[in-house]
Amino acid sequence: MADNKGPSEGTETENTASNLPEKQDISTTNTLKSSGENVHKDVGAHYFELSLQHDPAELERDSVKMMVTYMLSFLDKQTLNYSNAYGLQKDTHMVGDDYSWVASALYFGWLIGAYPSNLALQHFPIAKTVGSVMFVWGALCMLQASAFDFSGFFAIRFFLGFVESCISPAWVLLTSILWTRDEQPLRTSLWIAANGIASIIGALLAWGLGKADHIAVPNWKLIYLVVGCFTIAWGAVILLYLPDGPHNGKMLSEYERIVAVWRISKNRTGVQHPKFLLYQLREALLDAKTYLLLLMAAALGMLNGSVSNFMSALIKGFGFSPVRANLLQMPGGACEIISVILLGYISTFKNMTGITIILGCIPGIVGLAGIMTISTAHPYNLVACAWIQGVLGSPVILSWTLPVLNVAGHTKRSTVIGLYFLFYCAGNIAGPHLFFPKEAPHYMSAIKGLETCYAAVVVLQIVYTGICFFQNRSRDRLGYHAQDEQEAREGFEDLTDLENKHFRYRL
Repeated sequence: MADNKGPSEGTETENTASNLPEKQDISTTNTLKSSGENVHKDVGAHYFELSLQHDPAELERDSVKMMVTYMLSFLDKQTLNYSNAYGLQKDTHMVGDDYSWVASALYFGWLIGAYPSNLALQHFPIAKTVGSVMFVWGALCMLQASAFDFSGFFAIRFFLGFVESCISPAWVLLTSILWTRDEQPLRTSLWIAANGIASIIGALLAWGLGKADHIAVPNWKLIYLVVGCFTIAWGAVILLYLPDGPHNGKMLSEYERIVAVWRISKNRTGVQHPKFLLYQLREALLDAKTYLLLLMAAALGMLNGSVSNFMSALIKGFGFSPVRANLLQMPGGACEIISVILLGYISTFKNMTGITIILGCIPGIVGLAGIMTISTAHPYNLVACAWIQGVLGSPVILSWTLPVLNVAGHTKRSTVIGLYFLFYCAGNIAGPHLFFPKEAPHYMSAIKGLETCYAAVVVLQIVYTGICFFQNRSRDRLGYHAQDEQEAREGFEDLTDLENKHFRYRL
């Protein structure tokens, strides 16, 4: 039934409170913080209550000033791909499918760390956790230069994946608590476009380091040392400047924090809740939509694990030298940047997120078909088909946003995100093993397997969007609506998307 409750108390002050001096806001905040009532509440709840004292029109105007984009480069994931062109396998005595196992090792570590890291992100400050992890991550990246055989390389890559397992979920969670649901797909697409930038910078870096002559360290080791240093330096920046959410951003005044929390109150999902609720875990495991997301994660993981680790080997197999093979990956990075931002923008339109994920799969399908059918007598046509695989970044990242956009309840959301990345990692592990050395350069078995993965993503997304559509329509038909203020407050009460009948799924 619709809630016809009248306006809440304090409406009378809404038109004048925005002119209150900032000191008054701070004292009110301190009073709320000192009371024991917020111990087990969402960390943004008291800022939302404060926002109700301000004029919504003024809050809307001020919120425009506070759009900040956070970008993190995942160069270390590409270092294996780049170093492979410079004699990595020969120097470390890899034979057979050893390289495929090393490519998978990172995701074995991520697989083990996926769920614990998501629980940690629910309980501990997000930015502080990520910043601390990046120091270890950078050190491990540099340590790869010390590996001299398969087992050593596998072990280091495993631990690298373990510590990295919190990075992508943390960025997804930060996006969900810094921007509204309408803004999240594009904002997420903007920071994942940094992967395309990383592909270009990484290709140039690998090309430049590959040109270094008369040095004591092999060229492939230089890549790990340089990228590891960059990661450690960036970790210091994250630790010092990145906020854990809109409630404690150093760049924001007390009033601006109120504005920031007011903006994301429209999400109906709150900011962060420290308490683990067992019933929300059960609900996550019994919700059919969870399993559709997990199957999509596995399929996209197989695609990502294959494309990211075998691009240089694929291009090299078309008849190019190792140095040129790395350089020829740059246009693929440009394809990723353009497609991710363009499709991310399209996804911001009403009911377009699911359709955009499907559209993002089509270029990849066409490109793989080209690799299967075009002769090696036309190497640049084959390379162009490989570049198109960069478009994969768009369906991958938009799919990452679905558990955040459409799952409410902090324990339920953490569970679904943790399981999602666990299945995504499993797919990344399996992907490289579709490539059999004897089938180079076309790798027919791998191409057919990846075509199947693309088709699976399309079908699963259609089913998922259909279920969300019918659940939204059912709630509309039953009249589940309330005043905006009440619906926003419910978002800070840690209700799940099935409990909160005012919640609507993004299609």
